[in-house]
Amino acid sequence: QKVKDSMRVLLPVLLNKSHESYDKIRAILLYIFSTNGTTQENLDKLIQNVQIESDSDMIRNWKYLDVPVISSPAVQQHEHPRRDRSSEETFQLSRWTPVIKDIMEDAIENKLDSKDWPYCSHCPPTWNGSGAV
Repeated sequence: QKVKDSMRVLLPVLLNKSHESYDKIRAILLYIFSTNGTTQENLDKLIQNVQIESDSDMIRNWKYLDVPVISSPAVQQHEHPRRDRSSEETFQLSRWTPVIKDIMEDAIENKLDSKDWPYCSHCPPTWNGSGAV
């Protein structure tokens, strides 16, 4: 069941004195992940009210892993195009295919965009696909 107002569910957990600060940080991160980021003002209020200023870098440093901690309407996220897998045979419990599978297949076939993936090496022109590069 989808949570309608996650902040209303989150606040009692964050304001509870019996929870450790690491548990509160986990709860804030879950909130940020579920909403695809939050505003700078909202994050500052959460950190201040929960009194975890000394550990706030644990939350803010997720931006270095390309997690949208601070949401910005002007920033456009690049979404990897999905492959059509409707004709593939699947098991009853494994109908969903993660995006990383598409990315890895594109990397093997040398089809990744160099703007989005600048650190992926390109195959040499004489490569015949028989070995790793």
